[in-house]
Amino acid sequence: MSIELRHLRCFLAIAEEGNLTRAAARMHLTQPAVSRTLAALEKHLGARLVDRSTHHFALTPEGRAFHDRAATAVAAFDAAADPERLRHRPLRLGHAWSAFGPYTTPLLRRWQREHPRTPLELLRIDDRTAGLTRGEVDAALLRGPVDTPGLATVQLATEPRIAAVPADSPLAARETLTLADLAPETAILNPVSGTTTLDLWPPDARPSATVTVANTDDWLTAIAAGRGIGVSAASTAEMHPHPDVTYRPLPDAPPVPVLLAWRDAAPHPATEALVALAREISGTG
Repeated sequence: MSIELRHLRCFLAIAEEGNLTRAAARMHLTQPAVSRTLAALEKHLGARLVDRSTHHFALTPEGRAFHDRAATAVAAFDAAADPERLRHRPLRLGHAWSAFGPYTTPLLRRWQREHPRTPLELLRIDDRTAGLTRGEVDAALLRGPVDTPGLATVQLATEPRIAAVPADSPLAARETLTLADLAPETAILNPVSGTTTLDLWPPDARPSATVTVANTDDWLTAIAAGRGIGVSAASTAEMHPHPDVTYRPLPDAPPVPVLLAWRDAAPHPATEALVALAREISGTG
């Protein structure tokens, strides 16, 4: 068997719909035909791409890697076959939390005004690369270091870190806090998309207890409920205010870099314009 474009499109539909029946409807095929295409791909590649059962459907690690390559290949073909259509397709911009901070609205408004034929869609995806490596977005606003292979990045800004504490905690009464002030507390950590780990504290002065969450909403809820404290970038206070959470400066913690990232291979045609505008708005252009 040789892999053809139709096989890649079918696999992408399966991955994005998360269901063979919906993928078949999207591709205007029968479900058995979609199942045969998936089986043929897996046989050709010598790897299981989808872990599927009656109550479970998810890409395997091999499936996620193949998804990125397939999305790149299809995008490259579409660009070659119909560059005018691709140039004006929506530009999907992912973020895991806080987007571009105070620059979010200026970026969206300027883009709409200057590039009306290419909509900019801002999507929150709870993932370390905000959906970029999975092909769910074309570019992403990320915080913290990014060393994922195949991604290009440009640093747009740095943000100071802040502490997030329960509003009724004695810590909330202070004007500023230090890492040492937070060390006796339970640390609420988001390993899925957050940038804070126990490595932020000195080895001999780290919180002894942690609570793990999967997204910003759960992080805020845990802090508001008094289960512990959190550390984040300054824009979190602006983008995610909460009546039961108090944010305080944390001047002895290192700042967080804010990056714009995109895939090296076959980027969206409007990526260069997005980079230029983001750098201009943030003052790094």
